[in-house]
Amino acid sequence: MAVTDEAIEKIKGMIVSGALRPGDRLPKESELAADLGLSRNSLREAVRALSLMRILDVRQGDGTYVTSLDPQLLLEALSFVVDFHRDDTVLEFLAVRRILEPAATALAAVRISEQQLDALTVQLDKLGEAPSVEDLVACDLEFHRGIVHGSGNSVLCSLLDGLSGPTTRARIWRGLTQEDAVARTLREHRAILAALRDRDGEAARSWATVHIASVEQWLRSTL
Repeated sequence: MAVTDEAIEKIKGMIVSGALRPGDRLPKESELAADLGLSRNSLREAVRALSLMRILDVRQGDGTYVTSLDPQLLLEALSFVVDFHRDDTVLEFLAVRRILEPAATALAAVRISEQQLDALTVQLDKLGEAPSVEDLVACDLEFHRGIVHGSGNSVLCSLLDGLSGPTTRARIWRGLTQEDAVARTLREHRAILAALRDRDGEAARSWATVHIASVEQWLRSTL
């Protein structure tokens, strides 16, 4: 194992074991290196790597701290990595979204508040019946993010946020090239919202599946 990898594993072990907790300040570099049996250079590289992964927060002039370890923070790196995938792998991301998002939508049917539902309704009403593709895609992202947030599962929220990069491009392509795509998307949004209003988890799951699958099927036929 490379010395930097070893250093990363040792710091990870301290966090997983509870020796270091969210918000804790790491010991001084010289002390921590000695305690872990590491060189200061390898420790420094490990801290740099863990800060990129949002596990550690290096504060100049103050020290290094364990972050909150909140799922949204830790999974930010996912969206960064996703953006580097080629367009021909978008189908794989859509397939993952088709697994996760309908489940989150069904869960939201039970957990989402009336105030959250009202906010989604206002969002769709403001969009109107003939929005631009760009406005529709922006609304689509916020609409689904609001629903997933209503599921009350922060890990699902972060995962699906991370997958939005390539699927956003697919929605734009579809809106520019497929006849009736905008009107169909609006109808599907209304159907999902109606199922949520009825607290019908299975209907909400079904409409969310149809909504994602329609983009997936169109993209499969064009690639």
